[in-house]
Amino acid sequence: MDVAATRRALHAIAEYVLAGPQYATSGTIRLRVTQGGIATVAEPAIRVEGTDIVHADRRIALDGHSAAAIADALGVAPRPLADVYADTCGVPIDQPLTFDAAVASYLAQCFAAGDAALRRIAPTAPPTLWPEHFDVGISLDEVNYGVSPGDAHIDEPYAYVGPWQVPPGDFWNESFGASMRLGPTPDVDAIVTFFETGRMAAAAG
Repeated sequence: MDVAATRRALHAIAEYVLAGPQYATSGTIRLRVTQGGIATVAEPAIRVEGTDIVHADRRIALDGHSAAAIADALGVAPRPLADVYADTCGVPIDQPLTFDAAVASYLAQCFAAGDAALRRIAPTAPPTLWPEHFDVGISLDEVNYGVSPGDAHIDEPYAYVGPWQVPPGDFWNESFGASMRLGPTPDVDAIVTFFETGRMAAAAG
């Protein structure tokens, strides 16, 4: 399964069409995981469901269109966020995007599994989907926990534990802490176990 193209396209939509207009209107870039996709947390209320995007009474297919064209069709102004953070999606706003339905469904499953696992280890800390690094995560006791759909460092979906200062120990297999590949079927229980093991390793360090 070639995840990269759909992941980059979804990241572009998250940045330009969800977080950007939301930041202009409501002053926040935070997004959230939803059933089958991702969505804004404030106005304008926009959500991605599979390979469609929905706003008010408009539902538009994402595949083959640029972020700028999609935003225009939804009736919102696309907004780059390079003035808010440095690690942008890197996709030109007028570049047509490619969405594979099977990959989009898989990435939605990864985000949903990550969101569910995070809520289990921290029931009072709602997870945030950040458009900057395009991952869903939380911070607890100076340790970051989350799930990424993949990036320049690890080119497949993975869970991570990232202490603000990484201690010594065999658990830590990355420069930022530890990662666990999710594989073809994201398993909430396995992610929770990974998070809890990382929490203990961070506390022991």
